[in-house]
Amino acid sequence: MDERLKKHGFISWSELMTTDVDGAKKFYGDLFGWKFDDMPSEEMVYSVVQTDGDGIGGIMPMSKDAPPMPPCWGIYVTVDKVDETAEKASMIGATIIVPPRDIPDVGRFAVLQDPQGAVISIISYTN
Repeated sequence: MDERLKKHGFISWSELMTTDVDGAKKFYGDLFGWKFDDMPSEEMVYSVVQTDGDGIGGIMPMSKDAPPMPPCWGIYVTVDKVDETAEKASMIGATIIVPPRDIPDVGRFAVLQDPQGAVISIISYTN
């Protein structure tokens, strides 16, 4: 990952949550020439979007526990400290949708909803 993307305030990752991962991979692969590196885990298979050999985002199935909503793209903004940023966001009006938690071998993240209702994710990388 480009070191600039690990700086506080940078948009560093994009992620599609969808009900049809295979269909999305075919569509975006055909449209943009993206390749995919599937990373199975106990919960799901996460597909890392690759372009020119670099991971630039991901595609994942929507959680069965997710509220009814259409498939959507989301972004991650890098922050220095996820827990402190989530706490600050809450103090200034955000709702914490996913409290800070670890992603093994990646970092720590949280999902916030701003006071107007838009959702954004924050992340601090371990490497």
